Amino acid sequence: MMLPMQRFTLQVRSRSREELIDVTRDVQSLLLRVGVARGLCTLFVPHTTAAITVNENADPDVQRDLLEHLRRLVPRDSGYAHAEGNSDAHIKSSLVGVSVTLPVEGGKLALGTWQGVYFCEFDGPRLRRLDVFVIAADPESDGGLR
Repeated sequence: MMLPMQRFTLQVRSRSREELIDVTRDVQSLLLRVGVARGLCTLFVPHTTAAITVNENADPDVQRDLLEHLRRLVPRDSGYAHAEGNSDAHIKSSLVGVSVTLPVEGGKLALGTWQGVYFCEFDGPRLRRLDVFVIAADPESDGGLR
C-alpha cells in the first residue's frame, strides 16, 4: 500500500557568503511534529547556489576543511563567463548536490553517531528554503522482510 507523501518547508538563514549550517535539529523537530515513526525523508534545496550534505557533526574543523577545499577546487574569481559573479557557487552546488534521502526510524533520522545534516550556502547571506518530503512506512507492513 502506497502512503501519501507529505511536503514541508523549512527556512534557513545564512549569515555569510559561504557556510555550512547544521539543520539536523530542525529536520528532527519537524519529524517529531509530523509524527512519522518510520519511513523516508528527502531533503531538497530549490536553489542553484546552495546544496545539502550529510557529514560529521562532532568536530567543526570538518566543515571548515570542506569549505576550504571547495574554495581551492573552485575559486571565486576564475574568469567564468557567467556575468553575475557567482559561478563558483553554481559549480559548488552541483558538486555537493541538492538532495539527500534519509531513513527515518523511531521518529528520527537514522543517522550515524557522528553524522549531521548540513545546508551548504555558497552565495549568501540569504534567506533560503529547504523542502522536506516525508513518506511514512505502512505501519501494517513488515518492511518487506520475510
